[in-house]
Amino acid sequence: MLDFAIFAVTFLLALVAAVLYLYPASRQAAGIPGIAPTEEKDGNLPDIVNSGSLHEFLVNLHERYGPVVSFWFGRRLVVSLGTVDVLKQHINPNKTSDPFETMLKSLLRYQSGGGNVNENHMKKKLYESGVANSLQSNFALLLKLSEELLDKWLSYPESQHVPLCQHMLGFAMKSVTQMVMGNTFEDDQEVIHFQKNHGTVWSEIGKGFLDGSLDKSITRKNQYEDALTQLESILKKIIKERKGRNFSQHIFIDSLVQGNLNDQQILEDSMIFSLASCIITAKLCTWAIYFLTTSEEVQKKLYEEIDQVFGKDPITPEKIDRLRYCRQVLCETVRTAKLTPVSAHLQDIEGKVDKFIIPRETLVLYALGVVLQDPSTWPSPYKFAYMVTTVLLSVLVRRLHLLSVEGQVIETKYELVTSSKEEAWITVSKR
Repeated sequence: MLDFAIFAVTFLLALVAAVLYLYPASRQAAGIPGIAPTEEKDGNLPDIVNSGSLHEFLVNLHERYGPVVSFWFGRRLVVSLGTVDVLKQHINPNKTSDPFETMLKSLLRYQSGGGNVNENHMKKKLYESGVANSLQSNFALLLKLSEELLDKWLSYPESQHVPLCQHMLGFAMKSVTQMVMGNTFEDDQEVIHFQKNHGTVWSEIGKGFLDGSLDKSITRKNQYEDALTQLESILKKIIKERKGRNFSQHIFIDSLVQGNLNDQQILEDSMIFSLASCIITAKLCTWAIYFLTTSEEVQKKLYEEIDQVFGKDPITPEKIDRLRYCRQVLCETVRTAKLTPVSAHLQDIEGKVDKFIIPRETLVLYALGVVLQDPSTWPSPYKFAYMVTTVLLSVLVRRLHLLSVEGQVIETKYELVTSSKEEAWITVSKR
């Protein structure tokens, strides 16, 4: 259903959990190289935990066994693909529905199913136009929020350390909520409330469902369900308000409301988009700025391009597309940070990759964090997050030098979306 990484990233663990529950166990590895289960019940989950993350586990596994490898989630066979060549063999460009959607919705207590091929094509176009229209309609808002952050940073003394992760999460929440859900989130208290509930739901999607710890803690489960209910309540209210009315500001939910979708579909799809786009936008902004602080040469070249394209003129959507070097910087950020290290698909029919047969109902991982270590590989753009980050960089780099904090070492935490283990600090100075 969804063609952008901001949708797909939330689906991986949901897919894993649902596959473990919905399909019978199989111990047949189909001759694919890999490792045997460490434990009968948990498969190789202890090995994943010991590696530090699924991404780090897959890096080691592909180094040992090659581009196509197998391991076990519980009693379920999993195949991982780790080179561009084998990914191209497996990806079906004509596939219009995404199994991730159904699996995530099951974990969020959602019941609506997917449609036929024609319906899925129509929904894909609906979401593409929704992203494009919301970005176009809210460009001035995005520019205003970027300039507000610039003014805040300009007010700091040059020696002051800026908490980059914290500021980027706040910026992403303020910008994405207003572009997706409208002017309700002009109120900072509404944004803070949304951010709190978002954090609770996202953390459990990323951890609690996979290791089973959510069901073992009544307190955590109640907190999760309460946060999800509050998010749904907000979305239902906004959907009701936007139906049958015209607004000067076009938001993403408007495209869903105007499409041939029922209320439950609108709720589910806006929930998925809101959860994923907020966190991906925040982390893309964070990593892009952090990497710029580590390379004076790249930052200088980006500043020169921004100056050449805009000069003294205002930043406009028509000229944004001319920032080709900025797009390269963001692509390199995605590759270097391994922003979304793993994606997944459920093998609906028996297939073949390289010389190996992949059985039907096998969980197939796309080890993007492994593939993206190949410098010749460029990922597809994250349309929503890319535009937000491009505008922010254009505003900041035009007026500021972005500087690293001496002696700071950033350790990476690989989850559904890659982040730093601790706060990333920077300093800024006026140009």
